[in-house]
Amino acid sequence: MRTRIAPSPTGADLHIGNAYTALINYVVAQKAGGAFVVRIEDTDRTRLVEGSEKRILESLDWLGIPHHEGPDKGGPYAPYRQSELLDLYKKYAEELVAKGHAYYCYCTPDRLEQMRKDQEAKHMPPMYDGHCKNKQRGNSKKHVIRLHVPDEGETTFTDLIRGDVHFENKLIDDQVLLKSDGYPTYHLGVVVDDHEMNISHIIRGEEWISSTPKHILLYQFLGWDVPKIAHVALLRNPDRSKLSKRKNPVWVSWFRDQGFLPEAIRNYLASMAWSYSDGRDIFSTEEMIAAFDISQLKTTAPVFDMEKLRWMNGEYIRRAEISNLKSQISNFFQRKYDDALMDKILPLVVERMKTLSEFESLAGFFFAKPKEFERSLKKDLVAIAKAALESCDWNHDAMEQSIRQAAEKTSRKAKDLFMELRVAVTGKTVGPPLLESLEILGKEETLARLG
Repeated sequence: MRTRIAPSPTGADLHIGNAYTALINYVVAQKAGGAFVVRIEDTDRTRLVEGSEKRILESLDWLGIPHHEGPDKGGPYAPYRQSELLDLYKKYAEELVAKGHAYYCYCTPDRLEQMRKDQEAKHMPPMYDGHCKNKQRGNSKKHVIRLHVPDEGETTFTDLIRGDVHFENKLIDDQVLLKSDGYPTYHLGVVVDDHEMNISHIIRGEEWISSTPKHILLYQFLGWDVPKIAHVALLRNPDRSKLSKRKNPVWVSWFRDQGFLPEAIRNYLASMAWSYSDGRDIFSTEEMIAAFDISQLKTTAPVFDMEKLRWMNGEYIRRAEISNLKSQISNFFQRKYDDALMDKILPLVVERMKTLSEFESLAGFFFAKPKEFERSLKKDLVAIAKAALESCDWNHDAMEQSIRQAAEKTSRKAKDLFMELRVAVTGKTVGPPLLESLEILGKEETLARLG
């Protein structure tokens, strides 16, 4: 069993949709005791982003989806980058030509553009018209190599999730396999790569279903065994539109920077693809590996709901051991907190936290006097609250009783005094339990903040 993902280093980072597919590939390989491979598909030279490959690998590592082979791992196929294997692709492209399963195409960009315009005007599908299919090799050095799709019959494959899928050959395009610059297109590259790396199971997004018959033909024409194939549903927005970087935060690094936990993200991605038999929402990747069956993957598009992810992340925060949570918060803010103080603070704020980034917003006042206030202070109420606290013992019950007595004596509402006290001390109208917070903050600091 060998599975893989093959991201292109053309974006800022690893796309959350690629992380979703990577998780499924990892789980399938782990369940069978096999290998999960990362391959960098870098043949689209015009869209390469410097540093993207490094960030992709870092994000996989942060997510806790380890790969056994890849650009930063050992193994017989590492490092593996398409740009280093151009002679291999050329060899197989020429072999296809020699066998009559591919041909040289000398069409100029102008001719192809005019062909597409004519097809559009006639409401025809946008496919190569076969102009060079039966021609002898020309004298021009500039050419591509195209797949020679049979005119009759159909191409069929069995999808592990969707069952048998059929395509009429007359509807399959004579795809470019090798570009004029010597680089393979995705279609030739992916087939050669998967064969050379002994990939046994290809698990990828459903957007590649229409390309799969071209790949099946290439396997057949080259005399190779066809791997098992599965196409997983694409992640969607709540309105069912495609998850897109134009509309959504999609890079794994964004979720890391917002304070999401990798184990929560893995759990959420898993729950969108597959349901645990007992209906539970929270489960570990190890539990998924033990129970997973790829045939049970859903074919309906899973909805990526940010609020549900935030809820699940909050569940993981609340279930975390305090020692681990302290370390995660410290690492997130790149700050060393007083250990004993954190032991007192976390029980007050953890129930309200959904991401690590919310800790400072909820608990920042414990470490520094607020510089800004959500609204203007009512100084008369602050003065009453201060006077009430100056003369009482510093514990929850004593402070509550003193504030309520002061409210009654001055004909004020106790809730107004408590609110003004909260704003004056924390800067905010909402936060962790007030009197428990004041106990931690201490009498001297609290009274100092009340002026």
